[in-house]
Amino acid sequence: MATQRSLRLLFTICVAAIAGAAGIAGWADMPMTAADYAAHPQQMVDAYRHVEAASVSDAMEQLLHEKRYMSHRMQAIFPTKFAGTAVTVLLKREENNDPGALTGMLKAIDSGGNGSVYVMTVQDGADIAGMGGLMGTAMAARGYAGAVVDGGVRDIPQLKRVQFPVYALGPVPSTSVGHYRFAGADIPIVCDGVKVDPGDIIVADQDGVVVVPKARAAEVLIKAQALDNSEHSMYPFIEKYRSIVEAVQKFGRI
Repeated sequence: MATQRSLRLLFTICVAAIAGAAGIAGWADMPMTAADYAAHPQQMVDAYRHVEAASVSDAMEQLLHEKRYMSHRMQAIFPTKFAGTAVTVLLKREENNDPGALTGMLKAIDSGGNGSVYVMTVQDGADIAGMGGLMGTAMAARGYAGAVVDGGVRDIPQLKRVQFPVYALGPVPSTSVGHYRFAGADIPIVCDGVKVDPGDIIVADQDGVVVVPKARAAEVLIKAQALDNSEHSMYPFIEKYRSIVEAVQKFGRI
């Protein structure tokens, strides 16, 4: 009898342990809410790396009724996808012989770290390289996710060698040294027509660059995830039934 009671007790303990483990796993697999993401900003940024820039842009149009994407002029030096928090920098055109005119720009790079995105506006700088290989190498070494420059970029071979992703208006061989002065970091700027505040989330992929206001980032993410899931469900449906009309009627996404 004692042996039977012991076996029954052991069985009960095992069943409880299995049920508990299943409950923990189930809890871990539960989708996060906007409140969850707001409370865990690093997990929110990580989640933004798995959604498409187009879905993020659509989500902001639907929720905020705002255009928060950069134009077709902003091009990647190689196909890429990244997301991170903005470190903002502004350069203003000013001819000078001051060796310290751009020191603040370099200090701004050293202020960022893992997951940062360097966002720079170079005033009237389409033909001026706002950054190049040295700055890109420093950002890569510090763990930046990428850079977005409303201006030119140079030293493309080095940036490709260290695999540091940069969006810019195009490659140019020029320099900002002697022609520009640092005008501020971690300040609101306008980059290719889009307002960027320090800490805003930058989402970039082969479709372009989107800026998510940090105050609304959690709800925008939830909406973007839903749009992503809907669109990705439509692809196999269209391939199977060969009708985009039926797909749109079923999923309500275009």
